[in-house]
Amino acid sequence: MKQLLMKNPVWVVCGVFIALSAFYWGVLASDRYVSEANVVLESPQITIPTMDVSSLLGGPTGESGDMLLLRDYLLSVDMLRDIDRLVGFREHYSAAGIDFISGLSSADVPIEDLHEYYLKRVSVELDDYANVLRIKVEAFSPEMANKIASLLLEEGEKHMNLLGKRLAEEQVRFLEDQVAMLNDNFNIARNELLDYQNKNGLISPTGTVESISAVVATLEGKLSNLQAEKTMLKSYQSSSSPAMVKIDNEIKAVRHQIEQEKNRMAQQSGNALNTVTAEYQTLELKVKFALDSYSGALAALQSTRIEAARKLKQVSVLQSPTYPEYPLEPQRLHNIAMYAIVALFLGLIMQMLLLIIKDHRD
Repeated sequence: MKQLLMKNPVWVVCGVFIALSAFYWGVLASDRYVSEANVVLESPQITIPTMDVSSLLGGPTGESGDMLLLRDYLLSVDMLRDIDRLVGFREHYSAAGIDFISGLSSADVPIEDLHEYYLKRVSVELDDYANVLRIKVEAFSPEMANKIASLLLEEGEKHMNLLGKRLAEEQVRFLEDQVAMLNDNFNIARNELLDYQNKNGLISPTGTVESISAVVATLEGKLSNLQAEKTMLKSYQSSSSPAMVKIDNEIKAVRHQIEQEKNRMAQQSGNALNTVTAEYQTLELKVKFALDSYSGALAALQSTRIEAARKLKQVSVLQSPTYPEYPLEPQRLHNIAMYAIVALFLGLIMQMLLLIIKDHRD
């Protein structure tokens, strides 16, 4: 027997490896309890009024994008620090009685090594088909597994709400400042228009110009009729006749009136209605622009407030963190079988290599 073993050292090593693996997985390996939870992210379904404010509001993050953000946070160093502070992650996973392979080597390991170990014991995967986040936590007691899984859900929801709230508050604060500024601009433009109306004694210079134009058109029509009548009188009366003198005076009066009305609209003194109207229209456009800007900012502010409510995320639990009643890990028989198969496979390869080398020597 001894000679047979000496002739086949590969199988001796293979047998020792299988025995050690069976001893570890069957006796030494510590039980690990698994707590599982399935969650989705939901937002309040609030309808935003239809308006063109896309330039002021950022598009909301898609559901899958939010789920990936939540996953990254749950697996982050910040989350690990919170768990360690709240439930004592280091102490639990490095406690006495835990085997040296599956446990944490020391409670004082650097944060980089601790995070690497954390990723081995906490799994957060996104099910793309169902759009569900599946969380698994392994611990050496059912209480700790359940605590960590529950803490992941609680802190994850807080973090997502904090992100949405901070962005929404910045948008609302910006738009509130814009609304206040545009309100001041509107008040200034409106007061300038009112002062200009009071100064010139006109509510609407444009309407006044239109009425004067209508008067001028009427007087010009009357002037044409008088000129036609004068032409007719010339055919049978002298220029000094009373009728001719009368019609000449009427024509002169109408022309003078037309000239006066036209001068009201356009004169060189600077108070002509055309100048007043141009200045009035400029002020009126300023008021209209300020009012439109103010109205748009108010609508955008209201939409942003509604959007802020939609950005609050709620972690809806499809399956609450389970409280394991028996350890699911390690899978002892499965692991022993796998290690034995791998050892036998490697042993077979080594034995074949040795036989090939021996044949070449011979």
